[in-house]
Amino acid sequence: MKPATFRYFAPRTLDEALDLLAEHGEEGKVLAGGQSLVPAMNFRLARPQSLIDINRIGALDYAREEDGTLCIGALARHAAFEAPVAGGALAALLPRVARHIAHLPIRVRGTFAGSLAHADPASEWCLVAATLDVELVIASRRGTRTLRPGEYFVTALTTALEADELLTEIRLPLLDQGWRTGFVEFSRRAGDYALAMSAAFLRIEDGRVVEARIGVGGATDRPQRIAAAEQMVIGSDGNTEIRREAGNIAAAAIDPLEDMQASAAFRRDLVRTMVERALAQAFAE
Repeated sequence: MKPATFRYFAPRTLDEALDLLAEHGEEGKVLAGGQSLVPAMNFRLARPQSLIDINRIGALDYAREEDGTLCIGALARHAAFEAPVAGGALAALLPRVARHIAHLPIRVRGTFAGSLAHADPASEWCLVAATLDVELVIASRRGTRTLRPGEYFVTALTTALEADELLTEIRLPLLDQGWRTGFVEFSRRAGDYALAMSAAFLRIEDGRVVEARIGVGGATDRPQRIAAAEQMVIGSDGNTEIRREAGNIAAAAIDPLEDMQASAAFRRDLVRTMVERALAQAFAE
């Protein structure tokens, strides 16, 4: 099928884009990578009356370190993260995550911010954002506001973004070499949507975990940190028993999705294994 008729706009500045969003509101949709929006339009699952293409706003295409954070603009493509864009622990983690995202043509066009705006539960970047508790910078003609993932993600495919707002930047905390990271996911085939995944960030001193961030995604309606699993590993040396118990805690803490791809019980069991493996990967670094 082909999309329903729509009006097309191609602003060249952020101000122009925000003016258009303010004018068209609920009738408008932002086009960046288009890897989710365009197929939905072709199947007429989405019928925006106006399409606001931000690809000509070059000022939004960046990934750079600033004041202890990695700042990612709205047009930074997935493929940009297949090579290191930051120092410290993120240098290894982000390329590892990026290579799990779909296939190369999608990574070349799709954007980091677009994934967060779409808020698919199986999005790798949504999981990273939630686990690292990033800052999300949101702009409109009414001003700029900053949200954390706990405020931003509402449920599957739903965020706190208003119709006249644009997610302009994501700010990830830079992690020094004292941090170790792990990321694993399970999908039926390479490039398919993840049925479950986990990210682990551990700061280790003298062989013991002194700070931990453990997140799960794909198995629930939004990515989430598992605070009880984090507390389990803090103070430990990350032995097999600790990792297994952290996985059990995570599996018990979630409300798993159930659909034609997997039962709730299967997803819960996957989360248990994904958390164990993410922790094992982090401890092995």
